[in-house]
Amino acid sequence: MRIAVVGARGQLGAAVVQQCRNHEVVAFDRAGLDVTDEGQVRDTLGRTRPDAIINCVAYNEVDAAEDHPVEALQVNGIAVRSLARAAQDTGAALVHYSTDFVFDGTATQPYSEDDAPNPRSVYGASKLLGEWFAADAPRAYVLRVETLFGVASGHRDKGSVSAIVNTLRQGGTPRIFEDRTVSPTSVFDAARATTELLERRAAPGLYHCVNSGHGTWLELATEAARILKVPARFETVRFADVKLPAARPMYCALANRKMTSLGIPMPTWQNALARYIESPR
Repeated sequence: MRIAVVGARGQLGAAVVQQCRNHEVVAFDRAGLDVTDEGQVRDTLGRTRPDAIINCVAYNEVDAAEDHPVEALQVNGIAVRSLARAAQDTGAALVHYSTDFVFDGTATQPYSEDDAPNPRSVYGASKLLGEWFAADAPRAYVLRVETLFGVASGHRDKGSVSAIVNTLRQGGTPRIFEDRTVSPTSVFDAARATTELLERRAAPGLYHCVNSGHGTWLELATEAARILKVPARFETVRFADVKLPAARPMYCALANRKMTSLGIPMPTWQNALARYIESPR
């Protein structure tokens, strides 16, 4: 299978490229393909003729999107329409990654794929628009991920989980939400699930693709300290007491109901966190 990975140098994109090594991968970074240029997308992917297009490009600066809505909508929405049209032209499957931020966070149990979105920020709205545009592809997979962590060889580690783990390793005291609930996602587990969907030619549609289970950021940080064998010292803050430019969902756990029904297991977030922390750097 020939797979075009768009956004191949990002945190998730690099993991996808690594996971797809048994296939023919054509990797595009920002310099190689500007997803906001519809003509370039059509021409470049038309020449590549992939069997699948995996879109790992995203405008993910949640707070900055409030001041730059046009840029967020171009990257997270309009560019996805261009990729879906390229998938139509070439007969390729399209994989597009979305986010828990399409929900308002008022739930009390993990969101399923059947729950109605209700984004509260420009970022969340732009990602929901991308979901809708992705569905225009003849065979589209929209995978919602959140709280990404993990780093492919030769790439820079980043993200909130990385910051917590590094602070604990250095003997510092991370600042942690004590009451915001998430379902963390290993980029490698998400990449593996992606390739399984494509290889099985699973039914297209919307899938939640996170590590199994959920917990507060405090629970995640406490588990990281346990794995690292360091004191669990944190500066805890309540979600309501932190004022940020963009609204965030307080409860954003996702349930992998559809992945499970296909027999594609997602390891627990504790298992994924342990693998991440214990992996060689």
